[in-house]
Amino acid sequence: MNPLLSDLFGLKAKLEKLGQKMSRPEVLTNRLLYQELAVEHSRTSELVENLDNLKRRETEIDGLVELLEDDELRDEAREEMERLETDKAALESKIHRLLLPKDPMSGKDLIIEIRAGTGGEEAALFAASLLEMYMRFAERKGLRTEVLASSPTPLGGFREVLLEVSGKRAYELLKFESGTHRVQRVPVTESSGRIHTSAVTVAVMPEPDDIEIEIDAGDVRVDRFRSTGPGGQSVNTTDSAIRITHLPTRTVVTCQDEKSQHRNKERAMRVLRARLYDLAVAQQQQSMASARRAMVGSGDRSERIRTYNFPQNRVSDHRVNLTLYKLEAVLQGDLDEMLDALSAAEEAKLLDQVTKSAVGDSEANEEVAHSQSKVKS
Repeated sequence: MNPLLSDLFGLKAKLEKLGQKMSRPEVLTNRLLYQELAVEHSRTSELVENLDNLKRRETEIDGLVELLEDDELRDEAREEMERLETDKAALESKIHRLLLPKDPMSGKDLIIEIRAGTGGEEAALFAASLLEMYMRFAERKGLRTEVLASSPTPLGGFREVLLEVSGKRAYELLKFESGTHRVQRVPVTESSGRIHTSAVTVAVMPEPDDIEIEIDAGDVRVDRFRSTGPGGQSVNTTDSAIRITHLPTRTVVTCQDEKSQHRNKERAMRVLRARLYDLAVAQQQQSMASARRAMVGSGDRSERIRTYNFPQNRVSDHRVNLTLYKLEAVLQGDLDEMLDALSAAEEAKLLDQVTKSAVGDSEANEEVAHSQSKVKS
């Protein structure tokens, strides 16, 4: 049995469950959750449809095997077999792509940080060139850009510049740009015509979603006690004060300003949400900072993902061993050929992992079935 078809029944059950979830009132009123489920439903539905088609092709191929023994029908059967095998191969390739793990950052807007590395003013000038390149590329793709912050230099370069890119597929299109970009050219500040090598680091950082704070009732302990005060009429004589402890983070909030226990609890929960939000943002920013450090390296000339060689009109991406002799076009935002090659390489790597996993699971299932048959015999 084709290992791709092993979980067809489970996928159909998953599709049915997703449809049921999407029809629930609490999901229909939650736009973000509904969109997430709708995307998963669409992907699963397409996968099931292609698997059904694959199953039919394999059944048709099996039915043609006997006809190959018939002298009168052999040629016609062979021709039909070739057509079905081609269809089968195309379906398997499409199914493998659908099975690829989805990038959790896909669909997000992003911030590109461009920072001059080794090379002084020349590196700063090339940082400005990269900024223009990304803005032109974004314009070609219908994406929106905005310079959020910059540190300009006297000759028109940037020590650092932050560019926000937003729109459909923004992160998917630009995620491969993280790393050190090396430039080889004669600087405008060089009078002897000597070629210099400089470096600029680029970090592509997906923008975090608005963080929704959901507090599980089981994660909080609510204590009620009598308010304390200076005495007189301002002291409550009932246990209206509230102390809420968020057990996972040990965050404690106390509220006793209101005479109503309900109002104090409501206020305490609002304060707790704000504190947990602040904590989540801090953790997310720390995670992004760590990811950024991993992305850009040290900014040294020896670390590079891409080299821009002006004398040779050459751009080389060292990750996929691709060299293009159209430097000016690339700097004008023509990045498609480069990015398509990087995307294809990533997809091929993921496809190889998925295929090996599927074959491994199939072999494991066969071993289990063989062992069970031996036990029975």
